[in-house]
Amino acid sequence: MTSTTTPRTVTIETYAAAQQCYRNRDLRQGSYDEGDVVMADVLINLHGAEHRNRRRLENRLFRRDTFWHYEQDLFPVIFDETLAPHLAAGRTELVRFSHQLMMNLAALTAGVDRPEGTPEETFRLYDYLMLFIEGATIAHYTGDKEAKSAEIRAAVQAFHEEFLVPGIERRQGVLDRIAAGAAEESELPPDVLSVLVRNQDNLDLTPEIICREVAFYMLAGAHTSATAFTRAMHNIFSWLEEHPESAEQPRQDRLFCQRATHETIRLQPSSPVAVRWAEADVELADGTAVRAGDKVVIDLPTVNRDPAVFGDDAEDFNPLREVPEGAHPWGLSFGMGMHACIGQDLAAGIVLDAETGLDGHLFGVTPVAVQTMFDHGCVPDPEDPPEMDASTTRPYFGRYPVIFTKAP
Repeated sequence: MTSTTTPRTVTIETYAAAQQCYRNRDLRQGSYDEGDVVMADVLINLHGAEHRNRRRLENRLFRRDTFWHYEQDLFPVIFDETLAPHLAAGRTELVRFSHQLMMNLAALTAGVDRPEGTPEETFRLYDYLMLFIEGATIAHYTGDKEAKSAEIRAAVQAFHEEFLVPGIERRQGVLDRIAAGAAEESELPPDVLSVLVRNQDNLDLTPEIICREVAFYMLAGAHTSATAFTRAMHNIFSWLEEHPESAEQPRQDRLFCQRATHETIRLQPSSPVAVRWAEADVELADGTAVRAGDKVVIDLPTVNRDPAVFGDDAEDFNPLREVPEGAHPWGLSFGMGMHACIGQDLAAGIVLDAETGLDGHLFGVTPVAVQTMFDHGCVPDPEDPPEMDASTTRPYFGRYPVIFTKAP
């Protein structure tokens, strides 16, 4: 029988209880309730059959062989093109650079075409991206939320007209030619926008929903990877100060960079909490009683530091950490169950299989980017220390200046 008492906020702080919450279908996603300008009706906010049907279609794009193609073929070219002017200058600022870098890759997977191919077009897309990130995390914005929401709403409309309308027309044209037998399936770009255009009638997708879904994939793919990249660089810099004998390890050992990235994501998840709303009474294995209507808050920094799983040094950054069987090296930062991050293998790769070894191992684009920066002798700028972002209560770096000291 469903409870009728006043809803409460139930905070989850253990790994086991958090796993159970992620897997329970009676707990509905609630992490982005205040971000409707960008996040309304996007995949991560759907529940039940609506979520299952859309994810089933989009999952076809996020296969391991596709990620291998991105990591081995597409990403190195994107990285070299994005990094080149910064190498020429001998310095860069990691927060802006990482968002530009990951945006260029995320735009490919989302289906944001850039027909002009100019720096100005890329800068416009970058400005949209940064506003979409603020929209998704508006709950943590420290300024005038109403004014910021209005600015973001206008940006979504402008993004739709500049990038989405032409992109939809291009893909619909290819689909029409395929239907007429005048084009091959290979001519349709393998991206989220193509999937949505092809299935817009089956899924009752309006142009506004398609726009927000594509914007969500771009911001999620770019922002989470960019944030993990900057934090991983910072954590490795700090770790090397205490382990100077390992100064060359990031350059020589890509697996080290992947493990450092996983450890960073565990300790500093992109979203510090995951929120769920209980649609039925639920009792967790540890005896915690959740009533229908309760707000369930999964405290990820605490969950990911559970000493029962990660040991007495769970608070410490240790890229050499041995993770027990049954636990993820990134903790639960990518979620679990039906809302597990669809792009986590692309961003951070997979855990090394001891039997198959490094042959064909998927490292993830973030660890690859980290190692490439160390290949160029990237170090913090001694004359310009990093600063935190004061515009949000989330612990993001606002600036992180670095210099390059070596040829690759």
